[in-house]
Amino acid sequence: MLYPVTTPTRTVLDLSGLWRFMIEDENSPVDVTHPLPTHDDVAVPASFNDQSSQAKIRNHVGYVWYETTFNIADFLRTQRLVLRFGSATHEAWVYLNGQLMTHHKGGFTPFEVAINQALVAGENRLTVKLSNMLDYTSLPVAHYSETTDDAGHLVRHLDENFDFFNYAGLQRPVKIYTTPQSYVEDVAVVPTVDLTAHQATIQTRVTTQGDIDKVQVKLFDEDQQLVAKGSGKASQLTLTDVHLWQPLHAYLYTAQVTALRNDEVVDQYSEPFGVRKIEVTNGQFLFNGQPFYFKGFGKHEDTAIHGRGLNQPANVLDVNLMKKMGANSFRTSHYPYSEEMMRLCDRAGIVVIDEVPVVGLFESFGFDLNSTKQDQTWQVMQTATAHQQAIREMIGRDKNHACVAMWSLANEAANFEDGAYEYFKPLFDLARRLDPQQRPCTYTSIMQTTAKTDKCLSLVDVIALNRYYGWYVQTGDLKAAEKATRDELALYQRLYPNKPIMYTEYGADTIAGVHSNYGEPFSEEFQEDYYRMASRVFDDFENFVGEQLWNFADFQTKFGIQRVQGNKKGIFTRDREPKMVVRYLQRRWRAIPSLGYKPKKA
Repeated sequence: MLYPVTTPTRTVLDLSGLWRFMIEDENSPVDVTHPLPTHDDVAVPASFNDQSSQAKIRNHVGYVWYETTFNIADFLRTQRLVLRFGSATHEAWVYLNGQLMTHHKGGFTPFEVAINQALVAGENRLTVKLSNMLDYTSLPVAHYSETTDDAGHLVRHLDENFDFFNYAGLQRPVKIYTTPQSYVEDVAVVPTVDLTAHQATIQTRVTTQGDIDKVQVKLFDEDQQLVAKGSGKASQLTLTDVHLWQPLHAYLYTAQVTALRNDEVVDQYSEPFGVRKIEVTNGQFLFNGQPFYFKGFGKHEDTAIHGRGLNQPANVLDVNLMKKMGANSFRTSHYPYSEEMMRLCDRAGIVVIDEVPVVGLFESFGFDLNSTKQDQTWQVMQTATAHQQAIREMIGRDKNHACVAMWSLANEAANFEDGAYEYFKPLFDLARRLDPQQRPCTYTSIMQTTAKTDKCLSLVDVIALNRYYGWYVQTGDLKAAEKATRDELALYQRLYPNKPIMYTEYGADTIAGVHSNYGEPFSEEFQEDYYRMASRVFDDFENFVGEQLWNFADFQTKFGIQRVQGNKKGIFTRDREPKMVVRYLQRRWRAIPSLGYKPKKA
């Protein structure tokens, strides 16, 4: 799916701003042929939850309604007009002038619909019904239940199988873009690098719709100089003296695709791309032929008031803070992030592990990480259809991004239970079939999923571990935690000598400003001691290729006695002020090169 941009043949209209908003009173059906019966406003894009002063809105489970109006200039009405949602969390029904236009389920990827036939002259009314409900068929996963209140009215309940707040709404931009009636539908760019010859072959695959008889492709460098050109829906071009996209040193080319009819331009689209070679071999993750070491974070799209909504200034600040620390990567835990963030990472040279919203595939989800009982997860969870859709939509959207180095197909599923392999094998096959660049695939494993109990390790290219020795287990005992960390990594490296190993989560809740002479848990001293302990272990293992701590910044979660105003494992506060450990990690990460670290011994 192409990101909407203005070109000589296309225009983009942004519907961001104030929309009418209401939660649904399920005793009073909404008539979509009339304006919503509300005068309350909500900002788009943003989560609706934290924009209200009312607890019943912030914590609402069920349906909400959005509405806005717009006009289309007369000279655009001959064009194909497409309404596009960056996301709608978690399920949306879209009406234009009272007519149902489209429905989409899945809260973190875009969807769109052509709207020409439903437009009226003058003002048009756009109405969206949203559900923030989740269950054992959706992604993410939650336990859904219903009760009735004293008046007999339905009350909906969610118990989320995940440790972050269920922010919802129109959290990413809503836009209308135009194309000609015949148009470029999609572009795939596949670079193949010859590192010895310093050149690359760029394959482009263009999909068109309508009356188009010729496709031209031109490649431009960052100075807008033409460096290669070809023709055809499937073309192969050569770049000599190629500039590689490197971690923290990005270089982007542009593929300009022109669709013609009778040698006249019908449509044109430009797609930025980077040239790099990613390989997993002999226990190493290679980036452009050199060992790559992941330094960075698990993150969340989470900021005050915006909730999970697009916050461009926060994204820019986060990337700048990462680069200042010497970090080079993050994982989109636990859902695909906004396209705007992905495009920013392309420009900034930040390496991304792109993750589907598959969190909570675990019947006994909770904070007890010692339990290894065999539940019925793979019989209870009916998520395979949604999981396939999530993979298709994530790869379809992000396939051309240079920043994306690996796909993560799940976070902390019950991969130690019977049935896990049978569930995941078709999904890994699907991801590898869909990705034109053939990136590595992984999933992150919860602590109960060990080297001896994990039933799916044969599927992954990289072993990605979420581990909390010294926090959820052996709390505060860093000596025992160090031994457990060291013993487990030694076992993984012995059993799987050809697979790289990395940590995709490790951390300890830390309250900013809390100090202890004794290094007690929750203090800033304990957080630094914890990371120093982990670092000592990481440095001793040849196949250990990365450390992505949990979490970049404190973030909001659901209520619970384990959480006080959210998860405090951030090394930054929610408003991006550093905790004491940042200075230690900055010294460490700046001293570790992104490339060439831990080369294999002869």
